Amino acid sequence: MNDTVLSRFLRYVAIDTQSDPSSTSQPTTEKQKDLGRLLVEELRSIGVADAHLDEHGYVYGTIPANTGKAQVPVICFCSHMDTAPDFSGTGVKPQVIENYRGGDIVLPADATRIIRVAEHPELANQIGNDIVTTDGTTLLGADDKAGIAEIMTAAAELMANPQIPHGTIKILFTPDEEVGRGVNRVDLQKLGADFAYTLDGETAGHIEDETFSADGVDIEITGVAIHPGFAKGRMENAIRIAAAIIDRLPKHMAPETTEGREGFLHPTDLSGSMEKAHIGLIVRDFTVEGLKEKERLLEKIVREVMKDHPGSSYRMKITEQYRNMKEVLERSPAIVENALEAIRRAGMEPVRGSIRGGTDGSRLSFMGLPCPNLFAGGHAFHSPLEWVSRQDMEKAVQTIVELVQVWEEQAPA
Repeated sequence: MNDTVLSRFLRYVAIDTQSDPSSTSQPTTEKQKDLGRLLVEELRSIGVADAHLDEHGYVYGTIPANTGKAQVPVICFCSHMDTAPDFSGTGVKPQVIENYRGGDIVLPADATRIIRVAEHPELANQIGNDIVTTDGTTLLGADDKAGIAEIMTAAAELMANPQIPHGTIKILFTPDEEVGRGVNRVDLQKLGADFAYTLDGETAGHIEDETFSADGVDIEITGVAIHPGFAKGRMENAIRIAAAIIDRLPKHMAPETTEGREGFLHPTDLSGSMEKAHIGLIVRDFTVEGLKEKERLLEKIVREVMKDHPGSSYRMKITEQYRNMKEVLERSPAIVENALEAIRRAGMEPVRGSIRGGTDGSRLSFMGLPCPNLFAGGHAFHSPLEWVSRQDMEKAVQTIVELVQVWEEQAPA
């Protein structure tokens, strides 16, 4: 099988792997295992003998070391198999626009969906490249099947070329990243890596070693339910209380009004009845103190609203979701520095950045596996406007191959 990163990618996006936040199973959807089984089969076909899919939907595999150096660290490369619940991932029909000449891209099955250069400035750097999009009716799944295709292609290159020196390399493909459960049951002892790199970023040449820190907040409100015909001076409607709380959230502290290193308070769920209501929120900031400040502000708002409703009560629960991986990565600077060098060797000028979000790498870092995030080349994730270029995926493959050599070179003889 003479596969390329593009042919692999097109094969993988055709498999529906959308995860389900309402499911309590692991993985949240069995169809993610369909891709997992295919990846195991393909890994074995290139010589990765221990490749397997476990009961929780994780794919593991090992590329053995081929160097005489004993102290080369064990590196893991990781990507997630699921696609986001935000938009349909069923029946993906990718189109390849060869030798892109510039201009807006009208998607063939829905002419109202247009990938506009004005909104996607990275297209200006893709002249002459081959662009992959959908027909406009589904998302593409470059998040993160581009990363999977890149790791698989690099693995095939390393297995086929024993003259490329490297230490032991571990491969990990995870389910359920898009619903925040991507590493819940990963077996780090079985994985046996010293550190990892996720390939789940966007623009070619970018590496991200910083994420938001993140908490979830649930507010349960108990109002006073009275027959509306006799409610004057007595009813305290939990729905109205919840609406008043949301209305008082600072407008300058919302996702739609923030950028860069600014955090936010973001209501994600509102439900209820006259007697009981629930508000779900997410809180994001690059520092834990910034999180705590926003949570104190939120509780202050709740208390002020509740003063007007003396017969009602509330309960506020804060759940830690993930933390800024920079706290961990700063202790091992070579993990990022060597990736920057690999990007240079692959012919790009590296760009170091922060993610206004999180990745599996955030959780893995705090579980004891330091893990920055490398580019995979995709853009406009979670939408029907998602796109990726073949050449950027090839650059990611080259970066992986260069990176394992950088680590081998630096190990003592």
